[in-house]
Amino acid sequence: MMLTEEEKEDIEVELQRYKFKRAACIEALRIVQQHRGWVSDQNIKDTAEFLEMTPDEVDSVATFYNLIYKKPVGKHVILICNSISCWVTGYDLIYEHLKARLGIDLGETSSDGLFTLLPVACLGACDHAPAMMIDKELYVDLNPQKIDEILKEYRERT
Repeated sequence: MMLTEEEKEDIEVELQRYKFKRAACIEALRIVQQHRGWVSDQNIKDTAEFLEMTPDEVDSVATFYNLIYKKPVGKHVILICNSISCWVTGYDLIYEHLKARLGIDLGETSSDGLFTLLPVACLGACDHAPAMMIDKELYVDLNPQKIDEILKEYRERT
């Protein structure tokens, strides 16, 4: 499926901020993902054509940035911080709790399609570790009880 008119219009708005089309590559991929939930190989090709780049160039950008999803993800993406600060303050407990509550491991999506669990190198909340982010919401000072409350809230929203 080609880029939609809405996607093209949104990308055109971003292009106004840059001197060269290729400089908007990350934003273009983000826009496609915002509309579709993830970025397929065909989306990579279509974005490349629109930005006058090669598919390999766009793919290398999509592959480099861990917030561009190249396969389908759940309705909510949970990024669990695995930086040294989070490791020292309880990453293992948080990770094991999420794994048990969601029934998934890193890189997997829950059977109800609600959550995908992914690692992230750092969320910049070292002074309040351990931390995770769901969609664009940062959660800090995590413990199992707090995680249960957060997951319940997201399930109730759906």
